[in-house]
Amino acid sequence: MQESVDFLNDYINHKLEVETSASQIAKNLKIIRKEDKKKFLELLKKLPNDIFGEVVLELPDYYIKNIVENVSKEQLKEAIEELESDDATDLIQDIEEADSIKAEQILSTLDEEDQEEIKKLKRYDEDQAGAYMQTEVFKAFYDEKIQDSLARLRKDKLEGKLENIHHLFIVDSLGRLIFSIGLEDLILFDFSKTFKEELKDKEDNFLPKYVKDDDNIEEVVHIFEDYDLATLPIVDYNNKLIGRITADDIYDFIQDSATEQIYGLAGVDEEAEHDESIKEAGKSRASWLFVNLITAILASFVIGIFDNTIQSYVALAVLMPIVASMGGNAGTQTLTIMVRQLAIGEVDFKNAKEAIKKELILSVSNGVLFGLVMGIVAYLWFGNIKLSLVLSSSMLINLLSAGLCGAVIPLALKKLDIDPAVGSTVILTTVTDIVGFFSFLGLASLVLL
Repeated sequence: MQESVDFLNDYINHKLEVETSASQIAKNLKIIRKEDKKKFLELLKKLPNDIFGEVVLELPDYYIKNIVENVSKEQLKEAIEELESDDATDLIQDIEEADSIKAEQILSTLDEEDQEEIKKLKRYDEDQAGAYMQTEVFKAFYDEKIQDSLARLRKDKLEGKLENIHHLFIVDSLGRLIFSIGLEDLILFDFSKTFKEELKDKEDNFLPKYVKDDDNIEEVVHIFEDYDLATLPIVDYNNKLIGRITADDIYDFIQDSATEQIYGLAGVDEEAEHDESIKEAGKSRASWLFVNLITAILASFVIGIFDNTIQSYVALAVLMPIVASMGGNAGTQTLTIMVRQLAIGEVDFKNAKEAIKKELILSVSNGVLFGLVMGIVAYLWFGNIKLSLVLSSSMLINLLSAGLCGAVIPLALKKLDIDPAVGSTVILTTVTDIVGFFSFLGLASLVLL
């Protein structure tokens, strides 16, 4: 911890010769907080306002309540003023969750322009592109001389009004987006001309890729991935340029979504897991374990139906877990692939039929292969050809159902507007256990007795 304390003290006292990022500062603060919460707050409050807000946004969400309770409204306000509009909105919303009254007091002390921008961005739903855009965007005018536009851009950059400039967005007299020019192309232009003169006969080369403010954020992610973009302009319903989304915002969204999916597949609440109260984390896990207990009882009930069969043929009890285990693992493989492909847009309802068909073919192939293997193992083990056939057939049936359910369950949940990552594994495990036990013991009752 002391190394992190020294690092932050050197930064605060301007003793570091290398540039330090907000994420580096946040990383060291997290190390300190694990051992000394008082020291954590002491060093956090000493950070300069121009990086304080960025650092807070880099820290885990469950730190916010403690920070809001101990940091003054004035310091939080000054930190928000230093942030770009999208980050300022995120920080205000984080403060609101911890203390809505304090958030309202801070918001009311900001200048009117900042207040309006934050209120505007807060109105968007979390799945809309507008919720992730920053309103600080430079507009160059179609009839403007390029050198005049660049002079304005240089002035804004020197004053710290703009960051991460990769493209120049050209608008008409009504503010509607018409062209997007990368800086590497712009340096080849004749600066003494207007954009209209320079773009004559080559407009098609600079038609912009853009999204509307109410488009789904997942569509925006796909555009960034498909075209390897650094920034993307956002327009309203009139095609007016109102903001932009940068690659770092998309990276954060992808990272958050991936984390949420991992926790969801495990049936764990991310927020509760990070909560410092063992009681809250325990309650979150216990709720899912209770659901699993119910499904386990259902599977046991199926086994109970065939208790006479098991008593008559003890070998069934030895082989029974293999069928359920293979089905569960095979289903989890399919489920993981489908959830991932749904998340990144490779699978949707239009091409779902092909995805299901592929999983069924793989399931049948694996069912035949491992059914044959286990049939041979059962015969060598117990010397009973009928038992081998029962095990082989049950293995094929369960792997087929596992593949089908692993593909269909996420699609069905998506259709119902439920996160496919949440609850899928519980449903899948229930199906594979019940189908596995029922097929194995049912066939055994018919063939062996």
